[in-house]
Amino acid sequence: MHFGPHLLLAALEGLVTSAVLALTALGLSLVFGVMRVVNVAHGEFFMLGAVLAWAISTAIAGHPAIGFVAALVIGPLLVGLVAFLAEWLVLRRLGYNPEGTIVATIGMLYIIQQLALSFYGPEARPVEPPFSYRILLPWFGYSGYKLSVVAASALLLVLTWLVLTRTRIGLIMRATQYDRETAQAFGIPVERVYAGVFAIGAMLAAIAAVLIVPISQAHYLMGQDPLLLSFIVVIIGGLGSLRGTVVAAILIGLSDGIISMFFSPTLAKIIATLVVAMVLVFRPQGLFGTTQR
Repeated sequence: MHFGPHLLLAALEGLVTSAVLALTALGLSLVFGVMRVVNVAHGEFFMLGAVLAWAISTAIAGHPAIGFVAALVIGPLLVGLVAFLAEWLVLRRLGYNPEGTIVATIGMLYIIQQLALSFYGPEARPVEPPFSYRILLPWFGYSGYKLSVVAASALLLVLTWLVLTRTRIGLIMRATQYDRETAQAFGIPVERVYAGVFAIGAMLAAIAAVLIVPISQAHYLMGQDPLLLSFIVVIIGGLGSLRGTVVAAILIGLSDGIISMFFSPTLAKIIATLVVAMVLVFRPQGLFGTTQR
C-alpha cells in the first residue's frame, strides 16, 4: 500500500482507540469532577469488565452475538455493583478525604487484580465478536465490528451528555459537584449521589472494556494502560468537561494510532506525556476546563 492507505488505516485504528478511551476517561472524569476522588482503581474496573465479558460470553451457548449482548448488559452492572459496595464500605468511611481515598483505591487496585489472577488466571483469553462482517474499501478490508465500536461509543457519549444536561439526575450531580454543603442544605442526598457517580464511572469503564475485548484479549493486567491514558485525557481535556474529554481522547487516540504505525508505540506515549507536561505548565485547568474558585 502507498502512504495514503496506510494513513487511513492508522486513522481508523486511532478512532477505535479514541472511542474506547473516551468512555473510560469519561468515567474517571465524572468521579473526580463530582466527588473530588482520584480513583486509581479505575483501570481495574476496566479489566474486571473484560474478564466478566469473557466469563459471561463463554458460559452462554449459541450464536456469539447472544453471549456478547449478555456480557454487555450483565458485565457493567456487576462492575457497577462492585464499585457501589467499594464506595459504601471504604470511601464513605474515609469521608472522601483526598489523601485517604488515593491510598484506598490503590488498595482496591491490588485486591481486584489479585482476585482476577486467582480466579481467572494469568492467561490472555479472547472473546468472539458478535459478527465478523468486513467493509471492503478500495485499498483494504476493514472490520465492521471495529466501526460499530466507534458508533456505540459515540451513542453512549451523546446519551451521557443528555443525562448530564437535560435531566434532573444531571442537575443533582452538577449541584453536588459545584457545592457539596449547599446541596446538602437543599436536601440532596450527597452520599447517595457519590455512590451512584462512582458506580456509573466504573460502569462506563466496563462498557468500554466489553466493547474492546473482542478486538484484544481479556487479561488480568490489562487495566494499566487505560488508567494511564485516561489520566492523560482528563488532564489535557479539562476536569469535568465532556467536550474536553472527547476532544482529548480523539487527539490521543489518533496520534497513538498514526505514530505507532509509522514510528513506534513508545514514541506515541512519550509525546502524550510531553503534551501533558505542557498543559500542566501553561494551562493547568486543561484545554476546556475552568479554573476552580
